[in-house]
Amino acid sequence: MPELIFPLDSSRSFEDQQLVGHNRWHPEIPPVATVRPGDTFRVHCREWFDGAIVNDDSAEDVLNAPLRTVHKLSGPFAVEGARPGDLLVVDILDVGPIPQEDSGPLAGQGWGYTGIFARTNGGGFLTDRFPDAYKAIWDFRGQTATSRHVPEVSFTGIVHPGLMGTAPSAQLLARWNEREGALIATDPDRVPPLALPPEPQDALLGGVPDSDVDRVAGEAARTAPPRENGGNQDIKNLTKGTRVFYPVFVDGANFSVGDLHFSQGDGEITFCGAIEMGGFIDFHVDVIKGGMETYGVSENAIFLPGNTDPQYSEWISFSGTSVTLDGEQRYLDAQLSYQRACLHAIDYLTKFGYSPEQAYLLLGAAPIEGRFSGVVDIPNSCATVYIPTAIFDFDIRPSAAGPHQVDRGMGAPHAAA
Repeated sequence: MPELIFPLDSSRSFEDQQLVGHNRWHPEIPPVATVRPGDTFRVHCREWFDGAIVNDDSAEDVLNAPLRTVHKLSGPFAVEGARPGDLLVVDILDVGPIPQEDSGPLAGQGWGYTGIFARTNGGGFLTDRFPDAYKAIWDFRGQTATSRHVPEVSFTGIVHPGLMGTAPSAQLLARWNEREGALIATDPDRVPPLALPPEPQDALLGGVPDSDVDRVAGEAARTAPPRENGGNQDIKNLTKGTRVFYPVFVDGANFSVGDLHFSQGDGEITFCGAIEMGGFIDFHVDVIKGGMETYGVSENAIFLPGNTDPQYSEWISFSGTSVTLDGEQRYLDAQLSYQRACLHAIDYLTKFGYSPEQAYLLLGAAPIEGRFSGVVDIPNSCATVYIPTAIFDFDIRPSAAGPHQVDRGMGAPHAAA
């Protein structure tokens, strides 16, 4: 096993560990450990809410999820010799649930969860259609996930980290805050908000000295969106075997990781759409000197996808165009097209007995494929959603016999906002 450089004790909160991570981006958060180019090492990760979501049949915890506290990131880890302008090369050697703990109160101990977040507390991709909080618990058996809340489906997990990234420079952080603040100012009372400004309350800043905590907490960026440093990209294909090239903005790169997922569909459409869990991840790192200029990688990460994706070969697919639910034509709105494709898939799955919320949770958690299929044919873009047919315990294809009817069981737990 690689050297464990960031251990987590499941009996203790994230803030009460031997090494303390962070939940904001700031260049002054000091590294918790230093590695060398060529090193291999293991990191433990806590799920993004640090145990606030529990394994039960209620969605009250999702309704009241403490969004100011996320994400619980392991790190930062400095890489010796990395300097601004370099590329940090990160290989994912292995990733999985909490080792040797197949039961317990924490997500990752043999189970994980997917949530539809309430419009008033995070929202989601389809929040206008699904404004309330719902939850599904998924049980792990090897690489397979099943749920008492979404019956008659099982699928192979596509295990990956939702969030990895390097620390921003002071200049880059200021640019983030300026542009996101300007966006918020266009509609400051919007629910959900257009963006998340720095939030000092519940900021976890690792080893920042007490004398600097208030200032840093007032400047530090939230971890919710992806940005130039990588961050919360939620790319389901960053599985074992992935190689990522991250821009370096500060000395040491200060790389951090968290938000592990047992599985996820393209888009993580319910906001907490993946199967969230804690676990471990093994890395190998290297540095390409001057790589940002050499390869033109200045405001994005590039990656070579992993080689352990589930091998599904047959799919049922749904399309959508850029026309709103009330019939308004939009011009090449690819996001709207993907929303409509997802809604068409959800409507189809309800014909087999699933509730709309069960179908929505399934699209967030299962390894569906989302594609922008046509983006040039004015006025309609076309997006598509591909669902593997093998994940169902019955034939999901249309037939003259009519749709099989599932026993939806207890259904997905619901908490009204």
